[in-house]
Amino acid sequence: MTTDNSAPVSGSIMVVGGGISGLTTAQEAAEVGYEVFLLEKEASLGGRVSQLKHYFPKLCPPTCGLEINYKRLKDNKNIKVFTLSEVAGVEGKPGDYTVTVKTAPRYVTENCTACGECATVCETEISNDFNFGMDRRKAAYLPHNMAFPQRFVMDPAMGTDDRDKVKEACKYDAVDFDMEEKTFDLKVGAIVWNTGWQPYDATKIDNLGFGRYQNIVTNMMLERMASLNGPTAGKILRPSDDKAPETIAFAQCAGSRDENHLSYCSYICCMASLKHATYLRAQYPDAKIYIYYIDLRTPGRKYENFYAKLKQDKNIFFVKGKVAEVSEEAGSGNIKLVAEDTITGEKVRQTVDLLVLATGMQPTAAIDKPNADLVYNEEGFIVNDFSKGGMFAAGCANKPADVVTSNQNATGMALKAIQTLVRR
Repeated sequence: MTTDNSAPVSGSIMVVGGGISGLTTAQEAAEVGYEVFLLEKEASLGGRVSQLKHYFPKLCPPTCGLEINYKRLKDNKNIKVFTLSEVAGVEGKPGDYTVTVKTAPRYVTENCTACGECATVCETEISNDFNFGMDRRKAAYLPHNMAFPQRFVMDPAMGTDDRDKVKEACKYDAVDFDMEEKTFDLKVGAIVWNTGWQPYDATKIDNLGFGRYQNIVTNMMLERMASLNGPTAGKILRPSDDKAPETIAFAQCAGSRDENHLSYCSYICCMASLKHATYLRAQYPDAKIYIYYIDLRTPGRKYENFYAKLKQDKNIFFVKGKVAEVSEEAGSGNIKLVAEDTITGEKVRQTVDLLVLATGMQPTAAIDKPNADLVYNEEGFIVNDFSKGGMFAAGCANKPADVVTSNQNATGMALKAIQTLVRR
């Protein structure tokens, strides 16, 4: 394909990031006939959505959205998926990029049927990053039950004895410890960065005690606890003693809207805490839930109605005030917190069984900048330069967003990528 001025234009599009917005971008472009290379640095597609129990607006389980996306992916021959892969470099200009891709070894071939025999005999255990380190998993593991591709991974931490055992246990000759890192080039005309977000590192928020006191968790940790495939098989329990919490506090804007951390509103945190209140209520009908907030942001009629319904619950208390400091009660592991009620002007002192920090979303690109000619704002989000074209950011790589907004944005960026290829 060439433009009117005979500049070379590749007919392919690269999508970097296989979360929900990356899947949408890839499929929207592929379904109108374009070749798409979809890169994901993890061993499986699905991104943050795969870690959720439910997501808005319909409170669907992740299987609801991901299974449909995976079926579309399998049915579309225009999409080539590369997992455990990252962009090592980008050269060229809009319509004519050379992307260097680096792929880490999985040590498992496509012969794998995910039978699990390798995990059965493996004795080495590693921290389970999928569950934010709240439990451990075998060094021979399936990333999670909705993993795509449905193929095991061998962690390099596995010792020689275990390597021999898992290789012998595999009936399909799928384990290959001779695999090495590969580097190769792909020619594409446009790139869409769907690099997603990371939960803000709560250990950086000194006054809120995360990492010092066991019974302080983050919102994403609670999400994993509530998930049936999580570390507690869906039961929300205190980490220190596996006790059912009777009083739970949420500290909103933990690190967000704070010039020392994330200066912006992360958009999703208020709704996430309201959703978590429904998880708790379903498990513990008599639990008392306290939500400390600066102001609650529930954009749109559906989200506002969701909030209004929760306000009718007599055991959910909304306190307009930011949690300023926390400490641990000697002997019990309970968390003591101090906040100022901005309506009454009084200091609130409270002791709860469990404190949940509503940490914000930080763009992955702020922590691990892609090796490409991109523009960022001061918070690390990728800024789209539509006049230049060629490379675009979608979903939470571009701004804080929920699933619906991310998908809408991803569709738009797929169109922008296509426009680069057909420019005149």
